[in-house]
Amino acid sequence: MTSTIAGFDTRRVTVAEGVALHVAVGGAGRPIVLLHGFPQTHLMWRHVAADLAADHTVICPDLRGYGASDKPAARDEDTYAKRTMAADVVALARALGHERFALAGHDRGALVAVRAGLDHPDAVTHLASLDVLPTLDMWEVLHGASASVAFHLYLMAQPPGLPERMISASADDFFGYFLDAWAGDPAAIPADVRAEYLRASREAVDSIVADYRASAGIDVVHDRADRAAGRRLTMPVTVVQQDWGAALGYDAAALWRAWAPDLEHRTTSAGHFLAESAPAEVSAALRALLAR
Repeated sequence: MTSTIAGFDTRRVTVAEGVALHVAVGGAGRPIVLLHGFPQTHLMWRHVAADLAADHTVICPDLRGYGASDKPAARDEDTYAKRTMAADVVALARALGHERFALAGHDRGALVAVRAGLDHPDAVTHLASLDVLPTLDMWEVLHGASASVAFHLYLMAQPPGLPERMISASADDFFGYFLDAWAGDPAAIPADVRAEYLRASREAVDSIVADYRASAGIDVVHDRADRAAGRRLTMPVTVVQQDWGAALGYDAAALWRAWAPDLEHRTTSAGHFLAESAPAEVSAALRALLAR
């Protein structure tokens, strides 16, 4: 079964007390860290990472709570705060010898990337986000019946207990629903990769829910504080996402520009899992970002 990126070395790197991340590393050159989304692992970057490794050091971790990385119990709201997960990424890069690096994230990984860019502007040289809005904006654009598209956000925002039991009772159906519903091209996630995503997610229900729960709580607190203080992403930023703004009635580029003055915003028809369904498009966008 496919579980990592062909040609990449894998290792475990301690990033915080009692927490080590599983990471795949390949290539040589200026470093770029790629953060996966839900319900996936670092394997989602397999095509893009192989392309970028021709002239970059490419670092692909499983996020805290996902894949083969450690899954600490959520003892408080900070355990899976994006601030904590962003600190993991900076510590990982530093442990691998990189004080400064480019950073790209998809879905959940993009939220971690944005927080890293806000909290660690001296470390993150370039930032890319694939198919999300910043956490605070995400909640603000969801309203009425149209919010049903994000039902999982509301389910996993509930207090500990019920969401975990409900999801665990039908984990493959739950996680498989998103792999099927969000895929622009079902063939982009072949059977062995899909099976790996389901296995990894099935074994991480509690920590995945904790990650989402943080996005309805402490992550919003952090974003509001930054908005009030006028903090922005100071590095070049590229956003590639589906045209959800047209569907749900908001200007996605304007929302992003409030956070990222040096912004290139693109829309795609490749579906949510665009690094797998349109890897050449994503690689080109990342290369263009790194040239800015």
